[in-house]
Amino acid sequence: MTYFIEPVAFVKNNRKEILDDHWGSIISTIELAENIDESSLKGIEEFSHLEIIFYFNKVEDNKIQYEARHPRNNPDFPLVGIFAQRGKNRPNKLGVTIVKLIEVKNRQLLVEGLDAIDGTPIIDIKPVMNEFLPVEKVKQPNWSTILMENYWE
Repeated sequence: MTYFIEPVAFVKNNRKEILDDHWGSIISTIELAENIDESSLKGIEEFSHLEIIFYFNKVEDNKIQYEARHPRNNPDFPLVGIFAQRGKNRPNKLGVTIVKLIEVKNRQLLVEGLDAIDGTPIIDIKPVMNEFLPVEKVKQPNWSTILMENYWE
């Protein structure tokens, strides 16, 4: 069985290299692909945040992780499965991030906090609604809090 997903948009920003930290100050433009009608964004300006699903197109196939590993290859972190972390070397190379919507301009969305490099294909764009956020307090292990200390700096 073969599946095919075509990008709906592409990222434009000044981040050219894949780096693990310091994404907080990155302002990105998400520009719709040529085959996507501009009206697909109608009403999106009513939302403060968007959930962006993107494809890690620069991750080489031989770097994909299918088993447990130390996050960021740091032996101080526990050995955990790829689905227990948010690393880019995932089997389907998909990333998901909630971003702040700054402005909508024709075929473009100006967003803050997108941890994707310039040229990254966007698979989907969804508005963030309170009803889809967890009702309960989010629980996570201490190692993940340490790992993320400089991520949004």
